[in-house]
Amino acid sequence: MKQTILITGASSGFGLIIATKLHESGYNVIGTSRNPGKIQVPFKMLALDIANDSSIKSFSNELFKLISQLDVLINNAGYYLSGLAEETTIEQGKQQFETNFWGTVKITNELLPFFRKQRFGKIISIGSITGLLNFPSASYYGASKHALEGYYKSLRFELNEFNIKIVMVEPSGFKTNIINSSVNAVGKIDDYDTYRNKVEAFAKDLFEKAPEPTAVIKKLLELVEAKNPKFSNPVGKGNSILLALQYFSYKSFENAIIKNINRF
Repeated sequence: MKQTILITGASSGFGLIIATKLHESGYNVIGTSRNPGKIQVPFKMLALDIANDSSIKSFSNELFKLISQLDVLINNAGYYLSGLAEETTIEQGKQQFETNFWGTVKITNELLPFFRKQRFGKIISIGSITGLLNFPSASYYGASKHALEGYYKSLRFELNEFNIKIVMVEPSGFKTNIINSSVNAVGKIDDYDTYRNKVEAFAKDLFEKAPEPTAVIKKLLELVEAKNPKFSNPVGKGNSILLALQYFSYKSFENAIIKNINRF
């Protein structure tokens, strides 16, 4: 019997691709979207807004009318808030955390009693390379992903006795709709004009040259099947070098980022 897999944010990006691939591979896939009626997919789709408490409760009630076993939760729902730190309002920062961090935590907590009752399961959360290191113009996005890393590192210990595996996947830049669907900082400070233009040009170049998300999909498929997956799973070209530079020579990492931005 193939596993039942729940994927949040399955209407676009990594979520849609992995949900479709898992469905094609014979898994019982259930996806979520804030507006499931707006997209035609080959798998079951339920309504869920992870930033809305009543939506989470309604979703949970509906989900367990459909299934008696949940093998894997893939936390994918979230968005990218782009902008220099001082130009980003605190309210925008709070909303970033309300979705990326608190929303992910809330849906996890909603499903944990079910996982504990069945005494097995796997929770895979899509983080980001910015959750392990960070770049200009991604302060709140990176902070929300750093927070997830810390939360799930602790949760992994606490759920070990229930045979519930906790896993993070940390992709770098890949071709998805994350930039097209991103939210931008609303403030503009003249002092940052030159630097902001360089950072935006750097980011545009980075994503235009980014590869298709094949490696991320492959890693997620491996993790779904793995009996004892490791906690942290960075995916992407150059990740190992960047992580090594940051941990062993932060100045070298910093200089490399500055050098690349100053090309523009």
